[in-house]
Amino acid sequence: MKFFRYILLTLFCLPLFVVAQEKYDPVLKGKNDTIRVALTMVDGELIPWATLPEVPIIDNRIFRTPEQQAAYNRLRYNVLKVLPYAMYARSRYAKLQQDLGAAKNRKEERMLSKAFEKEIKDMFNREIKNLTITQGGILIKLIDRETGHSSFDILKDMKGGLTAFLYQSVARVFGNNLKKKYDLQEDRDIESIIQQTPYYRYGHM
Repeated sequence: MKFFRYILLTLFCLPLFVVAQEKYDPVLKGKNDTIRVALTMVDGELIPWATLPEVPIIDNRIFRTPEQQAAYNRLRYNVLKVLPYAMYARSRYAKLQQDLGAAKNRKEERMLSKAFEKEIKDMFNREIKNLTITQGGILIKLIDRETGHSSFDILKDMKGGLTAFLYQSVARVFGNNLKKKYDLQEDRDIESIIQQTPYYRYGHM
């Protein structure tokens, strides 16, 4: 009789064991499975994994004196003032390069360059001309940061070396340098301000 009970127990448990095996098989997809993930075989077992977005961890800045904090606050104001223009320059310059790559001839390239120049001039006459010298210097750095090219190089590419030289001469009179490059070490405070700006993180995507 005990043997008979053992047989019955085996017969009833075997299907449950098979169902359990199928249910938890990582290769099979259940009715409620909606997320596909990558699998890596580790010691004969499939391990699911997924990449996570980068999470920046930024500590609060501690200032030694009120003067340092005031200087940092002014820098933050100036950076946030010109950052949208640098982001616009990045996207517009990238579009120009894409359009120039698809241009059929030199005439079309000149038309695209003139349209780009007009758009930049309109924005300058409308908004950028009201920037302070300090803000203008920060914008020059940020244009290099966003586009990978200095303002001088962009001018030279668009208008030629002579025009770029003339603009550079004027900029030097006002204490700026169109050839100025963005340096992560030298401009670490600017970089810190940018990285803490949600507008930049979402707008950069």
